[in-house]
Amino acid sequence: MNAQAAAEAARVPLADIDVSDPELHRRDVVTEYLRRLRKEAPVHYCANSAFGSYWSVTRFHDIMQVDMNHRQFSSDGTVVIDDQFFSGGHIENEKKRSSFIVLDPPHHTSRRSAVAPGLAPANLLKLEAGIRQRTQELLDSLPVEETFDWVDNVAIELTMRMLAILFDHPFEKRREMLHWSNVVIGFPGDGVVESWEHRNRVMTEIHEYFDRVFKERRANPVGHDLITMLAKSEVMSDLSPAEFLGTMTLLMTGGNETTRNSMSGSVLAMEQFPGELEKLKANPALVPSMVSEVIRWQNPVSYMRRTTTEDVELQGTTIPKGERVVIWYLSGNRDEEVFERPDDFIIDRPNPRQHLSFGFGIHRCLGNRLAEMQLRILWEEILPRFDRIEMVGEPTRIHSNMFRGFHTMPVRLHRKTNA
Repeated sequence: MNAQAAAEAARVPLADIDVSDPELHRRDVVTEYLRRLRKEAPVHYCANSAFGSYWSVTRFHDIMQVDMNHRQFSSDGTVVIDDQFFSGGHIENEKKRSSFIVLDPPHHTSRRSAVAPGLAPANLLKLEAGIRQRTQELLDSLPVEETFDWVDNVAIELTMRMLAILFDHPFEKRREMLHWSNVVIGFPGDGVVESWEHRNRVMTEIHEYFDRVFKERRANPVGHDLITMLAKSEVMSDLSPAEFLGTMTLLMTGGNETTRNSMSGSVLAMEQFPGELEKLKANPALVPSMVSEVIRWQNPVSYMRRTTTEDVELQGTTIPKGERVVIWYLSGNRDEEVFERPDDFIIDRPNPRQHLSFGFGIHRCLGNRLAEMQLRILWEEILPRFDRIEMVGEPTRIHSNMFRGFHTMPVRLHRKTNA
């Protein structure tokens, strides 16, 4: 518990608590506000926020209940709090670019089925050797006993190398996808997007690229990459150009924003809980359970939003039809009723994959096995090379209520004595 942040959260009248405020997330104090909601108002109504009114669901089992009930809690149209976020408030333009994450059955089912084979364990096995080789090359190129930024030099770089493999994108142009991903989730004034017109120009550029590549792979479907998999799918041939763009941008941003933050979160966790690093070095067989614990503890996606399709009762509270309902995975993963010492990073927890970070039900994260594989490979290659990744300054967090990530993280590598 952060005592100072807990005192701050305790001073705010319960009705005025607004956990959608991105500043609470940037300052990393939001977990104390969520702790108070779990205890005092697990189904909480916020009447006034920058995004309008919304309901928060903060306990583990309630979140599961909502996530698995797509009939009363719909994803149709959007899964973010802010209806005005995209395209300067013209959300109808974004709906035309819909991906399966913002669809309910039956359209969700067929669209997701077209993508799923590309991220199935059998296909991931074909990618593992390439991801491991690029991880080894990157780690061997890093400076030792010198300060550098882990986020840019490792987390982002490694994620871009993975996306280049996944999409069979030109390796030398891998950072192009970083820019595209940042624009997709960006807005004017965020340091990336200059204006809504600028964002629309880049979105057109992204669409033209993926449309050209898709047609090339359809004409010559010989690879094992994700775009070739989609090109072989009959379902994808029925999509409009805007719907195809929606699917590709979801895969690109999903792969970028989540995995890189887990990679950085793993370094922060090891710094704050050095006993767990020693435990891992003594028993590298704990790497898979450590990976699951990182994903629970770091929680790279803080929430998903649903919209009620009818009046729904939850925990004795009636939520009217048409309301925004925000399920806070970040809170559920710190639920004291489910996890012992939930704020602690413990790499040998029982049932380590029992967490909410990938969601539940029909919208469970399709790339969960890929994310776990990347983080596993990273630490399997770190352990024989480095004794410690020392943080030499405070990390800076991004200004986002949805992605729990980092701008910078200054570190210094210490080589393993016998490496």
